[in-house]
Amino acid sequence: MSITLERPWLSFDLDGQHRILSWSLTRPGFVTARKILWREVRNADLPQDFDVEGWLRRELAQRGDSDAVTLLTSRDLDAYEVARAFVEGVTAECIATVGLSNAERIGTRLDRSGKDWGTINIAVRVSQPLADAALIELISIIAQARTTAVIDMAHTLPTGITTGTGTDCIAIAAPAGDAPFAGMHTAVGEAVGRAAHDAVWAGARIWMDRVRREGVV
Repeated sequence: MSITLERPWLSFDLDGQHRILSWSLTRPGFVTARKILWREVRNADLPQDFDVEGWLRRELAQRGDSDAVTLLTSRDLDAYEVARAFVEGVTAECIATVGLSNAERIGTRLDRSGKDWGTINIAVRVSQPLADAALIELISIIAQARTTAVIDMAHTLPTGITTGTGTDCIAIAAPAGDAPFAGMHTAVGEAVGRAAHDAVWAGARIWMDRVRREGVV
């Protein structure tokens, strides 16, 4: 695994082709790729009626990374966090960028027009080869880990405690295999949950500290 920050890009090279599940703008669902990328943007970069997907595909083609799973955020990419967990021979490595400027509480919705989209973007790579069904299970575990970490920050909205943002994205990557299960009772589930929680918690703490210090939202 290697991580390279060359703004406005953050690259997570998986060191070989992996099976990836995400809801990335350009390559959603189950795909095979060796890179997960972040592209830093600002609201001014994406005016109303702008063809974001077409623009992003052109940007990726210019880099030679058209096959990469790509995430968008207005969060300063310098603030990315890395966490690793090792459980019974299984390694999970997580990169997260965490901003809560468009925070929401689940089941409610605020007017976020005019805000930067400082979303929570999470990518996790696991060492254990897995079947597609296990990747679905791990998406659920990462979502639980993210929500738990955000709730621990006690960021309060008019609608209640924040549970995430309106534009969160998760990508889970593993070598292709036939292991069908990856729940919370498994080593891979434990490792992924811990790494994701720790990375999001660290990123959320930095964001909250800045808000308290500077009054930035």
